[in-house]
Amino acid sequence: MHRKAAVVCACLAVMAVSIPGAGHAATRVISLNDLPRIVNLSDVHLSPDGTQVVYVASRADMHADRWQQRLMLYDVARKEERPLTFERRGIASPIFSPDGGRIAFLALAGSGEDAQEQLFVMDMRGGDPIQVTHAPQGVQQFAWRPDGRALAYVTADEPANKALAARHLDAFVVGDQAFNDRAAPTPNHLWLVNADGSGNRRLTEGPWSIPSAQPPSSPGPPISWSPDGTQIAFTRMPNAYDADADLAVVAVLNVATGTIRTLTSHGKFEGYGEFSPDGSRIAYWYPYHGDGAAQNDIDVAPATGGDGVDVTADTVDTNVVRAMWMPDGQSLLVAGHKGTDAALWIVPLAGAPRRIDLGAVQPVQAFWLDGDVSRSGAIAFAGSEPDHPVEVYYMASADAPPQRLTHNNDALAALDLGAVQPLTWENEGFAEDGVVTLPPGYTSDKKYPLVLVIHGGPNSASITSFSLLNQLLAARGYIVFNPNYRGSDNLGERYWYGIVNDSGAGPGRDVMAGLAAVERAYPIDVSRIAVSGWSYGGYMTSWLIGHYHVWKAAVSGAAVNDLIDEYALADNGVGWRYNMGGSPFTGNRLSAYIAQSPVSYAWQVTTPTLILSDVNDARVPITQSYKMYHALKDRGARVEFWAYPVAGHFPSDPVREQDVFRRWIGWIASYLH
Repeated sequence: MHRKAAVVCACLAVMAVSIPGAGHAATRVISLNDLPRIVNLSDVHLSPDGTQVVYVASRADMHADRWQQRLMLYDVARKEERPLTFERRGIASPIFSPDGGRIAFLALAGSGEDAQEQLFVMDMRGGDPIQVTHAPQGVQQFAWRPDGRALAYVTADEPANKALAARHLDAFVVGDQAFNDRAAPTPNHLWLVNADGSGNRRLTEGPWSIPSAQPPSSPGPPISWSPDGTQIAFTRMPNAYDADADLAVVAVLNVATGTIRTLTSHGKFEGYGEFSPDGSRIAYWYPYHGDGAAQNDIDVAPATGGDGVDVTADTVDTNVVRAMWMPDGQSLLVAGHKGTDAALWIVPLAGAPRRIDLGAVQPVQAFWLDGDVSRSGAIAFAGSEPDHPVEVYYMASADAPPQRLTHNNDALAALDLGAVQPLTWENEGFAEDGVVTLPPGYTSDKKYPLVLVIHGGPNSASITSFSLLNQLLAARGYIVFNPNYRGSDNLGERYWYGIVNDSGAGPGRDVMAGLAAVERAYPIDVSRIAVSGWSYGGYMTSWLIGHYHVWKAAVSGAAVNDLIDEYALADNGVGWRYNMGGSPFTGNRLSAYIAQSPVSYAWQVTTPTLILSDVNDARVPITQSYKMYHALKDRGARVEFWAYPVAGHFPSDPVREQDVFRRWIGWIASYLH
């Protein structure tokens, strides 16, 4: 996750749950064959006047094993949806120009290994998009200058040893980076290009860097123009190693002179600075009380400089995943989890916050709110309803009810989906919660097998939004339980912080208390219970099978099994020093890392376990899956280990995604029959 100093070093978006739709004439339950039918809608952005919404629609092409993407436009007044592009790959980040007459977006240009994300500009009156950048290292992000005549963008420098590397003189100095990197990272810097592609020029240079995105996480910290177009706020790290983002600060560039100043005196943990509409303030991310292990808050400082004030700690008490200025410049739209909801608030600079009434709609915001606010005060976002997969939603104002604009997934919503009921319980002074998905046709007069699907992060949460995996399991006749454990980001700072130096034991007791609550509330066949999860959900799975023996089967995906490996080999693993009180190699902390590593308890595992992982996973290196596999195999436990020969923390192509779910469900079904 791309936070300044993350408690989380292993992340996977929340696997949430769904409720059946009232009045649907459902004819069958959901199946794996429905995966290619799901249309994913993302990168939602509003026109300045709030009358049009642009977004990316992705559909699975199982034959080619890729996602087909289109840039789509929805006219709110006419209630019309139409495509803007065809047959373009890698489409992302569509943004209207300040006058609404053009859209800039990223898309792949070039072929094969030479293809890079470049910046394109499309005139809304017609004509083909114009490629305005030809950056050798591709474009990571961009922002329109307020006059609409130019765009600032971020690209990486070319390697200094490029010519030598062609002769195999390519050894590199290692820093805080993933063990499977093939080169040292190069700094990311700001450039400026005219909207017609002319006048390309560098704005910043040096050994320091703007952070890049590290999926699964929020995007790289955006760049923000001052309203008069003379300054750019951005996030600055001391070097190009993204794991050192704990030392990042918000900086401000004078575009004319090239001078850069630091906004505050904090010296670390900052990011995501954004100018207010009048240019007098900058809102930015900063952890609660400046503690690198704490949840993320929003501070607002004078644009001229100063630390400013925290506007969310004592008001919404949530891990903020995004904050956007409202048009009045006196309040912010703030996003975060609350209980089993993805919540939005209007947070004034002075006064009490107001939570927006979203009804049953859940915005997409695992680590970042996928949405936008227009100059008119309209709000649009990608989201789902309890009985409906993701669509685009629109609110004319923060007081208006969310309106579903698109209907790409209506056919899936018409299937016989499992019902959901939030569940709460008390444990060790915490009021805890989770979500239960019931099988279609559920009745209380029979007992059901139970499957736990534990969310990753750990700083995320299970909420009542659509989840293919949960619905597939429920369709097999299982009750599915998604527990939120300490470290989850939905129950305030105290709950978030409860995982610090207690990575497994405390969260494990939370899960087991939740399991007991499920058994009290529902007719569970206690002889048929399975546990599963990916990333930190995999960590929790590995921990639970090493400490409790109620499980009939387990699926441990991309699991953090060895905290020492995670610290030393993962892309942002050194962030564990904030969760564990220091490095494993200083201050006699090694024993704590060992004691909180699930592999240390593999000798106690009796549960048949399926291990899944990607071979080039930088977030949770596959070494940890190998260690758990051999530990279980050597002691005679039933274990299978399947590795996917791809990069990333979870397979990104539709064929392998479907295969992960097939193996996950199949393993559980073979033991819960």
